[in-house]
Amino acid sequence: MALLTGPRQVGKTTTCRRHATAYLSWDDPDHRRVIVRGPGAVAAHLRLEISTKKKPVVVFDELHKHRKWRDFLKGFFDVHGDAAHILVTGSSRLDVFRRAGDSLTGRYFLYRMHPLSVGELLHPAVPGDLLRPPAPLPEREFAALLEHGGFPTPFVKRDRRTTLVWRRQRRELLLRSDARDFTDIADIARLEVLGDILAGRSATQLVFSHLSTDLGVSIDTARRWVDALSSLHFGFLVRPWSHSVARSLRKEPKWYLRDWSGIDDPGARAETFVAAHLLKSVEGWTDLGLGTFELRYLRDKEKREVDFAVIRDRKPWLLVEVKKSDTALSPHLRHFQERTGAPHALQVVLDAPFSPADPFERKGPVVVPARTLLSQLL
Repeated sequence: MALLTGPRQVGKTTTCRRHATAYLSWDDPDHRRVIVRGPGAVAAHLRLEISTKKKPVVVFDELHKHRKWRDFLKGFFDVHGDAAHILVTGSSRLDVFRRAGDSLTGRYFLYRMHPLSVGELLHPAVPGDLLRPPAPLPEREFAALLEHGGFPTPFVKRDRRTTLVWRRQRRELLLRSDARDFTDIADIARLEVLGDILAGRSATQLVFSHLSTDLGVSIDTARRWVDALSSLHFGFLVRPWSHSVARSLRKEPKWYLRDWSGIDDPGARAETFVAAHLLKSVEGWTDLGLGTFELRYLRDKEKREVDFAVIRDRKPWLLVEVKKSDTALSPHLRHFQERTGAPHALQVVLDAPFSPADPFERKGPVVVPARTLLSQLL
């Protein structure tokens, strides 16, 4: 059984339906009536008792909206798992399985879907290796991705007004409908205020004491609300890495929006653009079984900082500093590479033209175009 999670409107349903033999959506009243009758009724509806040459692929869409969705999936898989391939898609609540330690442990695979990226536009197929050779994405595609974001609808339309309307509608759905349906937060109006604050703070450190003052809530409440918005894929947190880094900061995470298209500040947009690509890669590599990866950042009490550290099997592997146009190598990259022992340290420049040189063939700090590095990732 495969569980596919990811942000709203990222393309989960479209992708799953492309592979489906049978499709059941909780949002369809007819399908919902079958599902609530239980696993046996669904199996009968799908006629799974009939032997076929090829196992059918059964897709359950938006099943997380069913109050007893976990019990349903357990029962259906235990009885009918040999008769069908099961593909379940929905919100991040499906990730509960990975944390719950229940009876399905070892029987399912969790995959996290992300918006389109440079690597996916170049190579839609699942890679066999961690990194690909550098390849140039046509400039019009790169520009559209940076301007309109990686969510399919605005990226395909490539119309400024469409992108603005889509962005507003997505925000309203996340901060009103989804927050009400999938969290225990009662004060939705104040949560929207938090959304407004965070929309202007992508690529910055979050100080929860400041957020609590801005919102008029406790620090614990502010932290819980930020975690809720992360679970709804409004944005994501990157936490500091402190192992083997003397006098490192240990608490304050950095915040990034999932949709970089609405960020006005060029530097913040560049950093968020690269952050989203790195997050997609570390989660994808982990889900594909290529290792255990994390995305962190480095900062010490002397205020030296590197934007990102990709941790591979509990060891720093890749350090990334993002610049909009500055090609002067940051001294912090060399400092933290020496302290962490990371094999690779890259200063990624958004405005630099593509270069075919593979930066991973270099061991010391090196300046690399974003167009080059991102083409090598997922």
